[in-house]
Amino acid sequence: MIGYLRGKVTYLLADHVFLEVQGVGYRLFISDTTRRELRLNEEARLFTYLSVREDALQLYGFATQREYDTFQLLISVSGIGPKVALGILSHITLDGLCRAIQNKQTTILTKLPGIGKKSAERLVLELKDKVSYTGDEEELVLVSKDEVADDKIAEAQAALVSLGYTQAEITPALKKAAKGKDTAEIIKLALNFLSRV
Repeated sequence: MIGYLRGKVTYLLADHVFLEVQGVGYRLFISDTTRRELRLNEEARLFTYLSVREDALQLYGFATQREYDTFQLLISVSGIGPKVALGILSHITLDGLCRAIQNKQTTILTKLPGIGKKSAERLVLELKDKVSYTGDEEELVLVSKDEVADDKIAEAQAALVSLGYTQAEITPALKKAAKGKDTAEIIKLALNFLSRV
């Protein structure tokens, strides 16, 4: 699996780019967001996803890890393929997408290319516990199972869930409390944060 490619942008087209890496030109499909970050004849590093189908191998490129992670979440939803996921990323900001999912704003989601009413409802249902947006500029948090694998954090998360807090409330609280040295301290710090919200 190719994690990322670093090379010179030799062609920059509407939906894809050619990145020359040591004499080999890779075609990577990109979102409008990534396209705005690239400059012709300049070096770039793109995180990559390889889509394997019966009739084609296609590489998708992303300017940031955050965009790549969001793409991975989108294609994990049944009925959302790489092309549709890329279209979504081209038509809404990451913050806007996470806000729409958290607030169950299916009317916003249905305006995205390739997303009908049922797809919008699946996006909300399958991703509402995996994304969180607290409103702060840098507080877009993509939650994955790996990120909460640490035992202390996982135990604190379970305790907060048992107290009735939602995943959307827990995620930013745990991020602020992660510096705690043990589970009890993490829970205490998280509760302090939640009481101020």
